[in-house]
Amino acid sequence: MRDMPRSFRSFDAGDDRGGDKQSKIGALGGTTLRVYRYLYRQARPLGVHDVQRGLGLSSFSVAQYHIKKLLAAGLIREETAGYVVDRILFENMIRIRRSVIPLQLGYSTFFGTTMILLLTVFRPPEMTSTYVFALAINLAAFVLFLVEYVKVARNMSIP
Repeated sequence: MRDMPRSFRSFDAGDDRGGDKQSKIGALGGTTLRVYRYLYRQARPLGVHDVQRGLGLSSFSVAQYHIKKLLAAGLIREETAGYVVDRILFENMIRIRRSVIPLQLGYSTFFGTTMILLLTVFRPPEMTSTYVFALAINLAAFVLFLVEYVKVARNMSIP
């Protein structure tokens, strides 16, 4: 678990179905993690062949093996139309259609945009202490979230 990115360590606290957290975390690594993320991003049921083609896996059995690992861990479920993510493990992530981005990127974008607006549209004719304070707080928040995003992005290694 030590080398697992912090973003993937969270589980739903209220969900006590099947197995312990360690075995579920252990199921996520390498290709299994790629399969899980692919199923999560698609947001619709997918068959084994869809996963194989979508990730460019070498064979049907490789895709099936990783899907079975995820099923055994209780992270995905089988429906009539295919497999779907049953439990979301991403902590502090925003899902926009098929994209998954760290929450820190959203916050840093927000504070960057408000900084630009403060410096252009809402710039007062005379510098006041309140305006300078607002700029300082906004800049501090922007830098803080940007640094946190860089840390998360380094650990995630998203293809």
